[in-house]
Amino acid sequence: MPNYRILFCLLGLATTLFSCKSEAEKKELRQDKRPNIVFMMSDDHAYQAISAYSDKLINTPNIDRLAQGGVLFNNASVTNSICAPSRAVILTGKHSHLNGKIDNLSKFDTTNVTFPQILQDAGYQTAMFGKLHFGNNPKGFDEFKILPGQGSYYNPRFITKDGDTVIDGYVTDIITDLTINWLEEERDKAKPFLLMYLHKAPHRAWLPAERHYKEFTKKEFPLPETLFDNYTRIQPEDLKSNSPDVSKAYNLDGRKNSKSTAAQSAEMNILDHMILTNDNKLKDTTIQKLGIKERYLGDPTSRMNKEQKAAWDKVYDPINKEFEKKYPAMDDEDLMKWKYQRYMQDYLGTIASVDENVGRVLDYLDDNNLSDNTIMVYTSDQGFYLGEHGWFDKRFMYEESFRTPLLIKWPNKIKAGITEEQMVQNLDFAQTFLDAAGVNAPDEMQGKSLLPLLTGEKEAWDRDAVYYHYYEYPAEHAVKRHYGIATKDYKIIHFYYDVNEWELYDRKNDPQELHNVFYDPDYAEVREMMVKKLKETRKKYKDSEELDKQFIKVYEDK
Repeated sequence: MPNYRILFCLLGLATTLFSCKSEAEKKELRQDKRPNIVFMMSDDHAYQAISAYSDKLINTPNIDRLAQGGVLFNNASVTNSICAPSRAVILTGKHSHLNGKIDNLSKFDTTNVTFPQILQDAGYQTAMFGKLHFGNNPKGFDEFKILPGQGSYYNPRFITKDGDTVIDGYVTDIITDLTINWLEEERDKAKPFLLMYLHKAPHRAWLPAERHYKEFTKKEFPLPETLFDNYTRIQPEDLKSNSPDVSKAYNLDGRKNSKSTAAQSAEMNILDHMILTNDNKLKDTTIQKLGIKERYLGDPTSRMNKEQKAAWDKVYDPINKEFEKKYPAMDDEDLMKWKYQRYMQDYLGTIASVDENVGRVLDYLDDNNLSDNTIMVYTSDQGFYLGEHGWFDKRFMYEESFRTPLLIKWPNKIKAGITEEQMVQNLDFAQTFLDAAGVNAPDEMQGKSLLPLLTGEKEAWDRDAVYYHYYEYPAEHAVKRHYGIATKDYKIIHFYYDVNEWELYDRKNDPQELHNVFYDPDYAEVREMMVKKLKETRKKYKDSEELDKQFIKVYEDK
């Protein structure tokens, strides 16, 4: 027989203890135990600039903590490598051609249902701090402070529910201050939360914080193997004499170019298209003195106050003077190497601040016993070229632009220190978060929940190819419209609009994508297989030539 006297005493003791607690502590006891979600995303952060992937350029110990305690994805990619469209895909779980945000120019259709709206309706507290880029106030958020457009590195303006405000300081630090303040002061401890922590850095034009430009302007970085790539991708003269008539089969009008038109005509070469003033931080007076003529985008330091500008000039004026001395003797190779080093110094300097501040957020979660029930994600809105093929920027389906960093930590759910090779995309985030929260995703979402990969149920994962489509052409950087698919072994790309060109790469044997084998008879079976799979994938995701023509017409009618 149970001892009821003891049982009633224990029940009375528990009741007494609960009644003595503060209201906040009572809420904590009643807390919804669904996982919190902290989604950390930077802008243009190349996977090559995270030491969990490669330590050749920079050490990022705080971002690496997510890989050490969770999973590092080696085959994560984006569906459209440009800022605002990538964010639209993340929020909606739909490809660009369905959510309508195909480029940075078009407006985001606010009738789209986003995963934060669904989580908010399901009882999550939601907040967003940092860069959204859309020009629309975010739907589905209880609190937000977002940068207008690209935002500013120094003394940035923020859009809030109560109107615009300017906050003095460095943007990466400020976004983190706002984030931690929300966690500390505004978080409802009885609810699970979605927190979107979105950095401007390392977006162009790269302005590091004072503590980092003092350090990074003294560093020198290794040159990429393909810095002086001449974009020779198609080499028909090397093909066997019995090569099939590929041009006729693919309606190429007999063209077999010795160069890839798309790569040749893109305007993102460090030597030719990186701007000495805005990008490399030379003063306009310096390039005028040297007789250099180039596009001037204005002074990138214009938002600095007197103290910030004085500190900046103390470091960057000597760089200007040194360039004045060296420039007359420089050839193109020398100038390319100089611009690359200046690019890396400032780009990586901004990442140093991101890593520090990610550490601040992770420390807060640890120190406040939030980590164990929180999904922590770090990613970028796309990849970025760090001198590979001589380039900066993104947009292409080529590897450094297409591939994006992805690190996820979820204590007690994800085994620590694992690496995942399955092909995943930013298309998958919405359904992953909804799945983790126990909420059904809308049927129109096109991604796949990553939970099977996170929890060791890989047999449930059946994706063997991912789809990509880039639209913003003619436009800045002149990267032609193209679509394609990638498998673990191969990648096929079709460039269209003012060209009709195909490229095929052997990802295992040619990871730098230097040899287009679309025309090579030795790859004839692979080519036919990939062309067929591309057609099937376009149909699966409801993309088509008709939509291609529709979006071209919308562009031409503007």
